Amino acid sequence: MMRISAGKPIVAGFFEPRTFSIQYVVTDPETRRCAIVDPVLDFEEKSGATGTHSADALLDYISREGLEVEWILDTHPHADHFSAAGYLSDTLGAPTAIGAEVKQVQRLWKGIYNLGDTLATDGSQWDHLFSAGDTFKVGNLEGRVLFSPGHTLASITYVIGDAAFVHDTLFQPDFGTARADFPGGDAGQLWDSMQEILALPDNTRLFTGHDYMPDGREPRWESSVAEQKAHNPHIVGVSREDYIGLRNERDQELPMPKLILHSLQVNTRGGRLPEPEDNGKRYLKLPLNALEGASWGD
Repeated sequence: MMRISAGKPIVAGFFEPRTFSIQYVVTDPETRRCAIVDPVLDFEEKSGATGTHSADALLDYISREGLEVEWILDTHPHADHFSAAGYLSDTLGAPTAIGAEVKQVQRLWKGIYNLGDTLATDGSQWDHLFSAGDTFKVGNLEGRVLFSPGHTLASITYVIGDAAFVHDTLFQPDFGTARADFPGGDAGQLWDSMQEILALPDNTRLFTGHDYMPDGREPRWESSVAEQKAHNPHIVGVSREDYIGLRNERDQELPMPKLILHSLQVNTRGGRLPEPEDNGKRYLKLPLNALEGASWGD
C-alpha cells in the first residue's frame, strides 16, 4: 500500500497475519532514504521457533527499491509480537530508536521477570532514545516525536512529513482504539494521547500498528485525522470521562495477548533474544500468576 506525493513520504505497509501487525518502510522520494517502523520478528510459541520471514520481506523491498535505511524505529515495547529491530540493525548497520520512557517499562518488567542484573534499565539496548518534541531526518523529510502514553508507559508517535505512525492508540475508524490495561497502561492517558494526534491537520495520514479485520474485511492500516474524527465510535460524541469508562469496561472482557509474557522480555532488550546459557541455548521465562486480573480467554 503506497502513495507518492511531492515532499511527502512513500509509505509501504506489510501486514503480518499471525499477530495482525503492520510493519512499515517510510521513504523520502527525493533521496530514496528511508526508515523502518515496528518490524516483526517471527515467533511460534508452540515450538519456540523464531524466524525472520517477515523482516526479510522488508529487506527484499528495500533492496528492490534501491533504498538506504537511516533509522529502525519502534513505537513502544510490543506485547503481542517480537521486534525485529536487533536483527535488522545487525543486517543493515542502521541505528535503532524508541521512546525514552522505555526505561520505565524496563524497570517494571525487570521486576515481573525477576531478571536481576541480566537486564540493563537505562535504554542502552537502543542507539537513540527519543523524547517528546525531538526531531530527526529521513532523507530531506523532517520527523518529530509525540509522547503518546496510555497503551504503555513508553508509547510514542512518529510524525514524518504528512504521515503519523500511531501504532497502539487509534485503530481503523471501524474498529476503535487500543486497550489500556497492560501493566503501566492508563485509559485517561490514552485519551489525552489521542487528542494530541487528532490535533494534527485533518489531512494527516495515520498509520496503525494492527488491524483485526472486523466482519472479515481485508486488512487496512491507513486512515486520516479527518476520518477518525468523523467515524471512530470511540471518539465521535464521546467525552474523556465516557471514554475512560468505555475503555476500562471493554478491557475487562479482553484476554491478555497470548505472547505478552514471551515478547516483553525480548522487546525490553531492543528486540534481542536473551543471551545463550552454558549449553548454548536461549531461554524465555514465564512468570506464573504475574498479570493481575488476567482472564482465561482464548
